[in-house]
Amino acid sequence: MSWDFFVPVCVGDLVKTGGINQYVVQDVVSPKQLPSHLNSFKAALRSQGPLCILEHFDTGYTKGKAAGEGLLQWDSERETVLQALTQLLQLDIRSLWSLSLVEEEFISCVTCCCYKLLENPTISHVKNKPTRDAIIHLLGVQVKKYNHLLGASVKVIQLLQHFEQLSSVCAQAVSVWSTEYGVKAIVGEVMREIGQKSSEELAREGSGVKAFSSFLSELGTLVPDTMIPNISVLLTHLEGESPSLRVAVCEVLGEVLVRVLSGDGLDESGRADRDRFMDTLQEHLHDTHSYVRARVLQVYTRIVNSKALPLNRYSEVMGLAVGRLMDKSINVVKSAIQLLAAFIAHNPYSCKVHAHTRTTTTVKYTHTHTRTTTTASELWAAMEPELLLTVRAELEPTSEGEQQEGEEDEAGEEDDRATAVQIAQFLRINKYRQVGGPDQDTSEIREDLPSTPQKEGAGDGGKEGVEETELKKQEMLLQYLKDTESFALQVERAIAVINTMLYWKTTSVVQEAVQFCVTVCEFSVANSLTGVRKMLPLVWSTDAAIKDAVVQAYRRLYLNPQGDNTRAKAQTLVDSLSELMVDASLGTIQCLEEIEFFGGGSSLQSTVVQVLWERFTGKRETSSLHRRAAVLLLGMASPLTSLIELNCLPQQCKGAPFRLPQDNQLFTCLTQAIAEGVVMADPHWQSFMEQAVRLLYFLSESPDQLCSRLLQRCSRLLLDQIAEGGEMLANKDVIPAVSCVSLAQLLSLCGCVAFWQVSHLERSVSTELRRRRGETEEREEKAKVPSPANDSSVEEELGLMGASAEDTEAELIRKICETELLNLLCSFLPLLVRVCSSPGRYCHPQLTTAACLALSQYMMISPSVCEEHIRLLFTVLERSSLPVVRANAIIGLGDLTVRFPNILEPWTQNLYTRLSDENPAVRQTAVTVLTQLVLKDVLKVKGQVSEVAVLLIDPQTHIASLALNFFNELASKDNAIYNLLPDIISRLSDPERAMNEEDFHTIMKQLFSYITKERQTESLVEKLCQRFRTAKTERQWCDLAVSLSLLSMCERGLKRLQEGWECYSDKLTETGVYQPLLSITAKLRRGAKPQLKVQVEEFEKRLTAVHTRGLENVESPEMEIKLPEEAGSSQNTTHTPLPNKGRGGRPKRGERTHV
Repeated sequence: MSWDFFVPVCVGDLVKTGGINQYVVQDVVSPKQLPSHLNSFKAALRSQGPLCILEHFDTGYTKGKAAGEGLLQWDSERETVLQALTQLLQLDIRSLWSLSLVEEEFISCVTCCCYKLLENPTISHVKNKPTRDAIIHLLGVQVKKYNHLLGASVKVIQLLQHFEQLSSVCAQAVSVWSTEYGVKAIVGEVMREIGQKSSEELAREGSGVKAFSSFLSELGTLVPDTMIPNISVLLTHLEGESPSLRVAVCEVLGEVLVRVLSGDGLDESGRADRDRFMDTLQEHLHDTHSYVRARVLQVYTRIVNSKALPLNRYSEVMGLAVGRLMDKSINVVKSAIQLLAAFIAHNPYSCKVHAHTRTTTTVKYTHTHTRTTTTASELWAAMEPELLLTVRAELEPTSEGEQQEGEEDEAGEEDDRATAVQIAQFLRINKYRQVGGPDQDTSEIREDLPSTPQKEGAGDGGKEGVEETELKKQEMLLQYLKDTESFALQVERAIAVINTMLYWKTTSVVQEAVQFCVTVCEFSVANSLTGVRKMLPLVWSTDAAIKDAVVQAYRRLYLNPQGDNTRAKAQTLVDSLSELMVDASLGTIQCLEEIEFFGGGSSLQSTVVQVLWERFTGKRETSSLHRRAAVLLLGMASPLTSLIELNCLPQQCKGAPFRLPQDNQLFTCLTQAIAEGVVMADPHWQSFMEQAVRLLYFLSESPDQLCSRLLQRCSRLLLDQIAEGGEMLANKDVIPAVSCVSLAQLLSLCGCVAFWQVSHLERSVSTELRRRRGETEEREEKAKVPSPANDSSVEEELGLMGASAEDTEAELIRKICETELLNLLCSFLPLLVRVCSSPGRYCHPQLTTAACLALSQYMMISPSVCEEHIRLLFTVLERSSLPVVRANAIIGLGDLTVRFPNILEPWTQNLYTRLSDENPAVRQTAVTVLTQLVLKDVLKVKGQVSEVAVLLIDPQTHIASLALNFFNELASKDNAIYNLLPDIISRLSDPERAMNEEDFHTIMKQLFSYITKERQTESLVEKLCQRFRTAKTERQWCDLAVSLSLLSMCERGLKRLQEGWECYSDKLTETGVYQPLLSITAKLRRGAKPQLKVQVEEFEKRLTAVHTRGLENVESPEMEIKLPEEAGSSQNTTHTPLPNKGRGGRPKRGERTHV
């Protein structure tokens, strides 16, 4: 019989029922019958050979399947077997051998199995934890009872060398053996084995080094106390070449310092070890490898968080951490910020740190200590003259004294000590005049004397001890204050540096800086609010991570109030937010609104709103600034509709926009306040008027009519004021100051009305027209009965009708702006034009400012008004002597650019010109407006951006920060800075600009940091080389060479640089060109492959040869071989002279002459 054999894809295919004559497994033998079938299979194999498989295939298949099942069963039984072996080896099994000694072969058999099981790649997984623990305990028994210590230590080293994933398993094993089984010597053996590894061995082992490092770090967290006696063997690796081993040793030192060598109960030896380890860690804060520096800073962070850092090292370590903020490595900077935050969070001096207060206190106690220490000398100086007179008088010889001298000498020796004590006592109590008086009764003297040390033991000695103790306390207090002052100064330095990092382009650094600012603010550190306010504009960042970090930071600082009840929490929250809003600018308020402090409808929010209303209405006594803050917070607390509902104002039907009738009391009060304020000189009227007009257009029905009447009323009041003063506005010689202020306020009102009227038409009216059209179409749809045959045509017709209707509405709005709106406001337009065009006549600053801003707002009404007066507005921008007028003109022109981009496009260069304005406020306004226009794609990015680049070196730091932020955001757009760089370089190196070299280098260094793609670098090298041809001055050559040196050059970039040789080779004689190009070769040589290194060296030789001898004296055939295109296309690199064509035979600069 013939069989068709199909190759199975998997084992399961062998048992599938196939077609006719297909070879498959017919019968799977049961386990009970399998032994007999196997015997038959073996007999057939001996007699028939391999052909027996054709008849006994079912048996072979069954055996293989049974073997697989057995393997699966072994996985579940393995743990049981290991536990049984552990229990067996814990018994006394020596009697099983003839000499009562357990044979080494038996132990080796068991241990080899254990180590073989540890080599399983999945042994470190969580699911294998029972098996792993069983192996460790089995080996522990053998290490303890069967002299396997040395073998285990050697095997641990071997496992680490070959299996990097076993580092944590081996560390756990060694820890268990040393603690649970008491074999602490195993730790020392393993440490010695690692410590004896030379640098050459470690370099050969590769992955073993990582395993050793991980093992030591893990072991340090498990048994740091056991590692101390042998830790010296590891210190040699701190001088080795492996950064990971240096990190591991430092982490071990950190664990020892935290968990063993900490506290005040250390003996002399422990303190010495602690200081030695601390010194070692401090040294490696300056390690050559950034990875080591970062990890050592993290070790210090753990030490500080654990309060294990001695007080006398706080200032020194903090100074080192502040220095690491300037590190080139981002990871080091982040770790330094984290360490500084830990220092502040666990600051041992006080919860509040203020350098000025601490300095004052230190000076005070220094003077006190000085007085204390000089009191004895001052006292002696005061008593010395009188004491000398007394002593001299007492020592004058007498006849009786001379006669008794011999007798007194015998007894003098005994009384000398007592006399000295008495004299000291008399001196201490200022009774030295009584010493040795000839007529004084000794008994009286002894009655007056204080108790001697012999009588009372510690009488005066106790007083001296108290004075000495007080002096020591004063010294300790003085040292404490000095340390506190040093700490506070370091904190202030750190805050100043970290605040500048809030606008770095590295997201992770910005996040760490934000968290640091939160920490210092929570601990009430001086100047902490500076960073908190500086990071507020980051809520507009396009990076979601940075924006979220700032939002969460502000919510953490201001939305976690403390209090026993809801009312107390609301009061605390309002107090903290009010302090934030008291001196807040308009930009700050807009940023705070973006944070949305009052999200959700919680009970706390309603209580907060109630407290704010109480403050604003005066129910609670508060200052005017806090009442203003309460109003601003109410505007942020909830939408205006919620506030209206709170005040029980009537609502209209659902769907229609909320509007109030014109005769509502709210509008009556507002219009009256605006009108009366026009003829008053109130500094707050302007901001009030702007918000009031905005509210009129937001809530009033037919606000155009209401504002028209308001303008007429204000005009009449102004005319009445002028008439009462006896002077008319028509007087063309002098305009009184009062009428100028009033006229300025009237023009501001006109401009504000024009602006909000346009906004009202394009938003509210347009939206309402669309809503009504939608309702009409919906009613018509319901009224019609659609025909099935014409469904598609009806839908198409509706689509066309919708588009046509939208065009009609837009045309209607445009027509209203051109005719009706212009007619409403046109009465004041000639006056605005007259004031703006006659600055000599109308020279009042407030009037000029108001007229300029109002004119720009009028120009937003229609394209015709804009085109007619655009030249006048730019003239005001360029010629006005008032910075505020120029700044307002920039803002107005920015709005006009958004509304009428085609009209403003030819005037773009005039906007960029204001970036070089002499006034910082104008420059700041210009860069802010242009940033918004460029980043929102309203203005096309062109070479004029070079003017923004100049602001990177602006003397005003906030302007430089704005410029930096502009380029950071621009860099997020694809290839934007890459496309602009060549033009920026050309403009900045223009001789007419006369920028100094240092400023040019600073700007270019920042801009080239955004070029990170290799392809962009390659292309820029080619473009910059070509620009050498058009450069006219030596300074331009130098600038181009410096720009090339700032690129992150790669192999392909070097190739392009070599291909452009003839563009710059004739300029290499200039040192300013040669040195930057030479620095490129130095950068390329670092870490380069051998082949690239050869190319770099040859290029460097050629550069040097041309620089020293000149291009015409240098032949470089090896470069010509590498660059055949250059050799074939340029006369500079040929060896055969070509005939001169054209006029003149003198070669051009850079060409080679041949003889």
